[in-house]
Amino acid sequence: MVDALVIIPTYNEIENIERIIRNVFSLQRDFNILIVDDNSPDGTSDKVKELLSEYKDSLFLLERKGKLGLGTAYIAGFKWALEHSYEYIFEMDADFSHNPNDLIRLYNTCSKGNADVAIGSRYVTGVNVVNWPMTRVLLSWLASKYVRFITGMNIHDTTAGFICYKREVLEKINLDKIKFVGYAFQIEMKFKAYLLKFNIKEVPVVFTDRTRGTSKMSKGIISEAVFGVLTMKIKSLFNSYEI
Repeated sequence: MVDALVIIPTYNEIENIERIIRNVFSLQRDFNILIVDDNSPDGTSDKVKELLSEYKDSLFLLERKGKLGLGTAYIAGFKWALEHSYEYIFEMDADFSHNPNDLIRLYNTCSKGNADVAIGSRYVTGVNVVNWPMTRVLLSWLASKYVRFITGMNIHDTTAGFICYKREVLEKINLDKIKFVGYAFQIEMKFKAYLLKFNIKEVPVVFTDRTRGTSKMSKGIISEAVFGVLTMKIKSLFNSYEI
């Protein structure tokens, strides 16, 4: 049985979805894929359904009723992965900002190294971002610095969304107590793994901004991250933070 599952949340990714699926399945190591689609009006889930028979027992689709947020998509995927006995569970975007070839490096960091969480990090060896305007690079880099300062986590890329979790990490975190749905979700998951004293390692990757489709970033997502971090840290200091 394949022990690794790549969870890819989608909303209007018709331009990328077939390519990303075929790319992952072309790797030298075997991965299964779970697409979590939020009722994309562009037909993303229909394209996935066309591929299900070709990749029987390797490709799976979880359809949701609407656009419910990145965090809830991943939580639904995590629960599915745990129910189906996967040992290594990945987060990855559909838009090729995360290079599928790096999945193997993240896998090896957890399976052969001693990491419980392996992060595909844009900032652990400098700034490895391609095709972003300088303002967005600075915003992302400063956000990670801010989160690192507030939380005390020794992580350079605290907002990264390219991650491998060992099964026991997701079993230990109460997924029903995750509060955030946007990019703050990524911070919250790392913070809880940190509080639980899991071994977190960063693997340097090059992040390339999407060339097809539309970014899901918004001001609301940014403000959730900024203020959510303070809330998490304060609650953790007074033992009122549920892990």
